[in-house]
Amino acid sequence: MLKSLIAVVAGLGLSTLAMAAAPEAGKDYLVLDEPAQTHVPSDKIEVTEVFWYGCPHCYALETPLEQWVAQLPDDVVFDRLPATMGKTWVRHATAFYAAKELGIQEKMHSDFFDAIHKQGKTLTDDEDIAEFFTQYGVSKEDALKALNSFGVKSEINKAHAQMRAYNLMGVPALVIDGHYVITPQSANGLDNMPKIADALIEKVRNEQSDQ
Repeated sequence: MLKSLIAVVAGLGLSTLAMAAAPEAGKDYLVLDEPAQTHVPSDKIEVTEVFWYGCPHCYALETPLEQWVAQLPDDVVFDRLPATMGKTWVRHATAFYAAKELGIQEKMHSDFFDAIHKQGKTLTDDEDIAEFFTQYGVSKEDALKALNSFGVKSEINKAHAQMRAYNLMGVPALVIDGHYVITPQSANGLDNMPKIADALIEKVRNEQSDQ
């Protein structure tokens, strides 16, 4: 009986150790051959979420990710990158950047997800997107101007370049310091993505302190 109990306790200990083990490159996350350019000061760590509003997995990740982001330390800068892998993706990315230009991006972000996944809207037509934006105090005319502005088109071009640099085949993804990529497949589930991101943030922090 005692031997059995010891074996169970030992097994639990090994399991805990395995769970606490550092993530492995090529298994739990991917390492980019050519690190992508980051856009934060050298003493900060950039975390980028790559998403598409039409993606159900991105939608499922949004709430736990928001909770995780709210607890990030001061040396971590979180940013979002709307993926541009197809025509509909680009339209949604355009909505994201237009909302940012209009100063309503944070307000509309979760609602835009809800409109697509709960209400069955597509939100790919300029008129529909502009109408959607009016609920945040923006005139339809200003919304349409933003959707077709040079600034937004420039942001889309930058997003295309960033997507190529990340070498992504799907979403959602978390990119740490422009170097380490976490996907649901590598993390073995959406819930594990922030956990692995925590470990990689600490890894980058240690690498910065050694420089």
